[in-house]
Amino acid sequence: MDPRSVPFATGRHQVGDGCHAWLQPDGGWGWSNAGLVVGDGASLLVDTLFDLHLTRAMLDGLAPLTEAAPIGTLVNTHANGDHCYGNELVTGAEIVASDATAREFADVPPAAMAALKGADGPVGALFQRFFGAFDFEGITPTPPTRTFSDRLGLDVAGTRVDLVEVGPAHTEGDTIVHVPDAGVVFTGDICFIEGTPIVWAGPLDRWVAACDLIVDLDPVAVVPGHGPVTDTAGVVRVRDYLAWVDGEVRDRFARGMTAAEAARDLAGELASSPFAAWGEEGRIAVNVETAFRHLDPAHEPAGVVDLFQRMAEIEGWAPPP
Repeated sequence: MDPRSVPFATGRHQVGDGCHAWLQPDGGWGWSNAGLVVGDGASLLVDTLFDLHLTRAMLDGLAPLTEAAPIGTLVNTHANGDHCYGNELVTGAEIVASDATAREFADVPPAAMAALKGADGPVGALFQRFFGAFDFEGITPTPPTRTFSDRLGLDVAGTRVDLVEVGPAHTEGDTIVHVPDAGVVFTGDICFIEGTPIVWAGPLDRWVAACDLIVDLDPVAVVPGHGPVTDTAGVVRVRDYLAWVDGEVRDRFARGMTAAEAARDLAGELASSPFAAWGEEGRIAVNVETAFRHLDPAHEPAGVVDLFQRMAEIEGWAPPP
């Protein structure tokens, strides 16, 4: 199967033997992908979605496959809410994640997102801009019931599935899901395709190494955390962006720029870079901030509201008066 033939349209798409992607255009903030691996009478789900409405619609859309092969295992690739807030709806499944993901699970609960989105004034307007399409009310956080470190092999009713921990990178605990016989990798947010990656944890070189690992697996199809299904060429483009940011930030750090100054300076160069067409270009603000934190242990990190404000400003948005 040519992964480029898979349409980037909402819903279920077969990407390999027994492997399916659930895609959500346009792949921007919160519009994440999930996956399903169907064995002989049981299935494994890769991630849930950002709210209960979206997750319920996905589970309904997967029902033609899961009625004969119920979901017995749910893997959370990391702890960002758009990959796990719907966990409670996958009743009866064992929920598997890396140890580091489990530790991060309570860091940003749905109630916190609801509060930020509902805040008065500029803060509420800011988070409405990024997350206004999602409903964070009434979600019960449902953490992993089984954890692992490094690697874990699973047998999904006769189908081999390998979980490989590649974080810290995007978050402190990132996992990719490899189905070797089908030649499919579900990357979680190690891959953003046609959108800008966001480096919450880093370091950047570890994320670069995670991309190299995926390429070395030589998959036929790669299902990213956000964006259309791709092949290894798409993974290489993500790696190239991260390596470019790493080098450019090191140069600006050595010249004495602050993280905010370096982000604005790099944002000006994006338009003439190979990554100019990617969405969410404001994420350069977070990526630079994270890189500075690793370059200088004494760096005073910016708060999350400040970071979202920087991203919005780079993208030309200002809160209403």
